[in-house]
This record gives sequence, structure tokens and C-alpha cells, in this order.
Amino acid sequence: MGSSQEGFLYNWTATTLAKPPLIAPARNYIYPVPVPGEEAAINRGALLIDVKPMFGGNFLATCALGFRDHHLPTGVFACPRPDDLLAVAGGYAYLIDTLNPERSLHLPIRPVTQIVAAPANGLLFVAGFHTVAAIGPNGLRWQSGRVTWEGVTLSGVREGRLHGTGWNLHTDAEVPFTIDLESGAHEGGGFS
Repeated sequence: MGSSQEGFLYNWTATTLAKPPLIAPARNYIYPVPVPGEEAAINRGALLIDVKPMFGGNFLATCALGFRDHHLPTGVFACPRPDDLLAVAGGYAYLIDTLNPERSLHLPIRPVTQIVAAPANGLLFVAGFHTVAAIGPNGLRWQSGRVTWEGVTLSGVREGRLHGTGWNLHTDAEVPFTIDLESGAHEGGGFS
């Protein structure tokens, strides 16, 4: 515990499981929590994660797959807050407080297509088809406006701004954009 992943320190360990354990831990959580329109999400399949926080007992996180597309990210990622874990399952992203796993956030970017860590800035970025969101030490910090007609590619942080490209429908070209790390306001991009 107290290890580093993606450049962020974290206070938990997580093991992805191929099937539910024969003896389940006392604490089990299913994500997303029931929300209208997502009643059948768990039927698409799930990412099973055995999570062991630094304090408290382990728990099983069952994270519903967003989509059955092997091109979309699936995995467990460290966050700017050491007790948070980002679970991504088929493009659905769940920000889970490992000390209070009943507290979670199903990120509004659906599907997540790319994840970029910027530990020097204390931010973890998730990109979707049209927008970008930033996770900071206090959770979801911002979600950008639409930066593209379809497809975001993040290239990294330079000079206090997140850089990337997005497709412009009218010119059929990838157009660069930048996003302010503090506010999430963007300049450029392919959406006009």
C-alpha cells in the first residue's frame, strides 16, 4: 500500500477477477448504482475487482460494462486522491472512494475512450467521443464543452494546458485544441 501507479500514490490494492470468488467478501458493491436507463447495464457483463483499502476490510466491486468493444479501455487506475480508484469497464468509468465504497460517481463521459495521467498537475483526464473530464483530489473537477464532432485524442499537458485533437466534420480534418487545466474551458477543436 502507499504505492505509485500512473504517477499517483495510492492506498489500496486491486485485483481483477475472471469470475466471482467462491467466498465473497462481506462487502459487495455493484456499480452503477441503480439509475434510470441503466437497469440492464449489469447484463452486458462486468469487471470484477477485489479491492483492499489501507484501512478497513476488502470489498468486491462489480462494475457493469458500458460496451462489449475490446477497443474501449478496461482496467483499474490510480487517482490524484490516494484513497480513490478509477475502475473503467468497457468505456464506463466509476470513481470509487475505497474507504467508503458506497460513495461512487459514474462519470458522465460515456464511453471513455482514453485516460491520461498528469500527476505533476494533480489531474487524471478521461476523454470520450466529444468531451474531456478532469478528476482531481476532490473528485470530478470539470467536464469540457464539446471539442469535436467525433473522436478526441489527447496528447498531454504543456504550459498549463491539456493538448489534443478532434475531428471537424466540415473540413474532414483533425483540428488541435487546448483546455485550461483550472477551468476546463477550451480553445480550438473540431466542433463548430
